[in-house]
Amino acid sequence: MNQQSNHPIDTRPMVAPCRQVPVSAPFRWLKQGFADFKKVPLLSLLYGLVMMLISVVITYVAYQAHSIVLAIALTAGFFFIGPIIGIGLYSLSRQIHNQIPPQLFRCVRESRKNFSNAMVLSLIFLIVFLVWARAASMVHIFFPSMSSLDIQGWIKFLSIGTAVGAVFSVVIFCMGAFSIPMIMDRNVDTVTAVITSINAVLKNKLTMLVWGALIVSLTLVGIATFYLGFIILLPVIGHATWHAYKETIDADAWELGPGLNRKTINKSN
Repeated sequence: MNQQSNHPIDTRPMVAPCRQVPVSAPFRWLKQGFADFKKVPLLSLLYGLVMMLISVVITYVAYQAHSIVLAIALTAGFFFIGPIIGIGLYSLSRQIHNQIPPQLFRCVRESRKNFSNAMVLSLIFLIVFLVWARAASMVHIFFPSMSSLDIQGWIKFLSIGTAVGAVFSVVIFCMGAFSIPMIMDRNVDTVTAVITSINAVLKNKLTMLVWGALIVSLTLVGIATFYLGFIILLPVIGHATWHAYKETIDADAWELGPGLNRKTINKSN
């Protein structure tokens, strides 16, 4: 005899719908991100300071090891997990967006409740990073003696290395552009969030190309200022990423995530 299940059937799609956003949208996201930065300056600066110190440590370790390859690998790994570290910034922007007084305690609580999904995503990023590191070492095989390279040799080495790194960076960007804010904002599994992010990036190619170029440009500015620019630029990028998610992804089919519900929002309003 067949027994009917008491569990309701989940009719939600595997992918959250995405909106078509204009090419100018990334500039608006940065403006909104800076506005959030000004609303929570101390917490944002604290995050930026931590990211700057991590960057300095990475550079010091690579310098002591006298290895440009190690420097590139550590830096790439750092920015691969950067979006995961930015959960606190997404949480702050989420609270501001819902007109709730931003609190560090709420950020910690939301991060803790999203820990399992965040770790799954971190593991995916780590796997991609390890594959990238392996690919980078294979490129290094063709240039066994770095000290003997002339200018032409260095150009070839950097060109090939950059091309290989760009491929993996695009993969990480597509997977993480919207997935982490969505995981923090809604009760959604990692697979759905990642597929949603990839789908949204592919359907807004030109806009996301501009967004990616802005992120890279601001990161280079931070590096050019001996990482001091990271104290402000990285928090602004983190806050802006939240606004990019809210404008691009329609996740209303999923319940609000931990730390926030309709009652909380109505009470704060």
